[in-house]
Amino acid sequence: MVAKQPCPGDLIEITKSKKKKEKGILLESHEPGIVLLKLDSGYNLGIKKEDILKMRVVEKADEEKKAKKIKGNNGKPRIDVIITGGTIASSLDSKTGGVKWLTNPETLFQFYPELFELVDVKIKNPFMKASENMGAGDWIRIAKEVVESLNDENCQGVIITHGTDFLHYTSAALSFMVKDLNKPVVLTYSQRSIDRASSDASLNLICSAKAAISDIAEVMLVGHGSTNDDFCYALPGTKVRKMHTSRRDTFQVINSSPIAKITKDKIEVLSRYNKRNKSKPRLRNGFEEKVALIKFYPGQDPNIIDYYVKQGYRGLVIEMSGLGHVLTEGKNNWIPKLKSAIEKGVVICAAPQTLYGGLQPMVYSPGRKLLSLGVIYLKDMLPETALVKLGYVLGTTKSKDPIAIKNLMLENLSGEFNERLGNEFVGC
Repeated sequence: MVAKQPCPGDLIEITKSKKKKEKGILLESHEPGIVLLKLDSGYNLGIKKEDILKMRVVEKADEEKKAKKIKGNNGKPRIDVIITGGTIASSLDSKTGGVKWLTNPETLFQFYPELFELVDVKIKNPFMKASENMGAGDWIRIAKEVVESLNDENCQGVIITHGTDFLHYTSAALSFMVKDLNKPVVLTYSQRSIDRASSDASLNLICSAKAAISDIAEVMLVGHGSTNDDFCYALPGTKVRKMHTSRRDTFQVINSSPIAKITKDKIEVLSRYNKRNKSKPRLRNGFEEKVALIKFYPGQDPNIIDYYVKQGYRGLVIEMSGLGHVLTEGKNNWIPKLKSAIEKGVVICAAPQTLYGGLQPMVYSPGRKLLSLGVIYLKDMLPETALVKLGYVLGTTKSKDPIAIKNLMLENLSGEFNERLGNEFVGC
């Protein structure tokens, strides 16, 4: 019998010169003389061919799994799963060692039989994109799909699978765009692809399904609450942020509390929430894309404000330091540029670059100067949420009256402010 020749994608075992063995998925190597393996840990290992005594195929790579035909009407509650891309909707690419989109979104669920023990699933796939490639048009498209699902009496809740990096922008957008919410809307993710032993996708999807059939009628982000596979948190859509590049519990609630702690067995409610109801959800999807987020840093040239004014931007969110300061004296004094922009109708908002705590412009004179110009201080609102809200407010209100716009920006539309924070600092 002729020994099977290893090909990229095969699980192989390599015996090295000192009898040490390594096992992993064979990757395509572009470096001569190197055999490249993807280990169970997710890391890649390069081995010099001269150090290899033996190479054995443990398991040939399967062809891409056929999509499981999902049967409806199985007596379980039905949820709609809107697949948009990201690591949670990808698998290993044996040629690059990275990940690739699943050819058929339904193949995602081949890996998660436990999900179907809880719910019946209807798949919706408006597009497949990495989250950094999304914009307001994509948020609106997702929101339309969500409203359609929520108005389907057979649908008990919605899950949206999404890339992690800009997931909190989408959760904020849905929080503002979907009005009269009547059922749970859950966004979830994975930091590691579905074919890795350390993938966080399975628990995240199971906990998301439990949240989607719960009584919690909120836009929420559900994901690992620790680095272990023990529980997830349900986090409010406008008060959440990605805080680590690779940890499975990367999303953290800021200046607020988790809505619930979810395990495979139960949901433990941790804070107040809106309950499932008989409302008819509607979409309010106007969005002004000429808004920008600027991070102030020491010595920064204020001429950057002129750039946005000349480009026709209608609103800016500035991440300010401390309690809400930028340079207000010396050669790089920001006051003249901000004053000019506001007089030309540009809405200028301030958000805390510290993230935790809230802005208090009245404490020191720089803040009082900026406040007197007409800068809108957004208290404890997260900068990313502030950007999304500003685009939403400018895109949905017909009034250009600065007072009306200010009032809307300071109105707590979707839990973006923590009214109980007051002047106190909320720690990590």
